[in-house]
Amino acid sequence: MIRKKWLPPLRIIGSAFEMTLRQNVYDSFIIFGVIVQPIIIALLALWMLQDQASSQAIYVIIGSGMTGLWTSLLFISGNSLNQERRRGTLETLVCLPTPLPLIIFGKNLANVIQSMSSMIVSYSLATLFFGLRFEISYPWAFVISLLLTVFSFVSFGLIISPIFLMDPGIQGWQNAMEFPVYILCGFLFPIALLPGWTTPFSYILPPYWAARALHSATTKGASLSEFALCWGMMVLLSALIGFIANKLFQRVLYKVRNDGTLGLQ
Repeated sequence: MIRKKWLPPLRIIGSAFEMTLRQNVYDSFIIFGVIVQPIIIALLALWMLQDQASSQAIYVIIGSGMTGLWTSLLFISGNSLNQERRRGTLETLVCLPTPLPLIIFGKNLANVIQSMSSMIVSYSLATLFFGLRFEISYPWAFVISLLLTVFSFVSFGLIISPIFLMDPGIQGWQNAMEFPVYILCGFLFPIALLPGWTTPFSYILPPYWAARALHSATTKGASLSEFALCWGMMVLLSALIGFIANKLFQRVLYKVRNDGTLGLQ
């Protein structure tokens, strides 16, 4: 019974994942945002740190990969519903018996998985050009952190896309939202270097805890309590985001089905 219950949603997510991945392969903007840009950031940072320890270099590699994840989430996943509206397919999706959040979840998953390739490419280039060899101190913790990172980013995308759809004014700030999150989440340097009043903003962002967990997995001496804190916060914030996203999607469905106004924006 449990298997039959979960099989249809998994098929929906899988279909949306496959279709989105096929579309993204040929999109030059996506290729630049999730692969080329993080590689440029990583190479510049590694060039500046070429005389430093390899532990700092792996920090940059992970951070550059996180920048690709956030760019994918903000510009690609965030525009997923708006893209359907522009194509004239939003109303069709809403009328389907398939839950709209599951479709967007599958699309977000494809975007996040594709953007993680930037971390692999950055690692390869750093090894080739700078002769660096990286070691992950806690492989088991790194794998768990990576899986939770994917889940938290995908969940975060569920709250961004309906907000951008219902309020074009907020989407107008899309470009301005990219680099502040790089800074607040400590992708390339610790948030301890920032003013103290910015710390609460970092704590409520799932990407911060994801970056902290991945960085800890590459640092010798990291404690189990540190991993537990990061993993727990990612799960907690993802659950909270899922609750808010559910309310937002209900609002989207109402505006499409009852008001019929979203397609006119």
